Amino acid sequence: MKKTLTAAAIALMLAGSSFAASQADFDKAYAAAEAARQEAAKMKNEWRDTAKMLKKAKGLAKAGKLDAAIKMAKAAEFQGKMAVAQAKAQANAGNPSYLYN
Repeated sequence: MKKTLTAAAIALMLAGSSFAASQADFDKAYAAAEAARQEAAKMKNEWRDTAKMLKKAKGLAKAGKLDAAIKMAKAAEFQGKMAVAQAKAQANAGNPSYLYN
């Protein structure tokens, strides 16, 4: 009986620890994504879909779909960070010499 109660208590604790996303969680994810997008834009290397993804994330949040909105915002943040990394990696790449002949 004790083992059953202990297992049930653990199950309830684990179930109670996974809360739904909040507006504050979305705001934090959105702010991070927007900062990454702005950094990429400052380097003139913003990727095509990043702003669209942020707009979609806002719409999802407005519709109350915060989990999906956070997921979209995190994907946009990833794109922003990758755009920055790409810009840094290709900063002095230049064009092939045959273009100048």
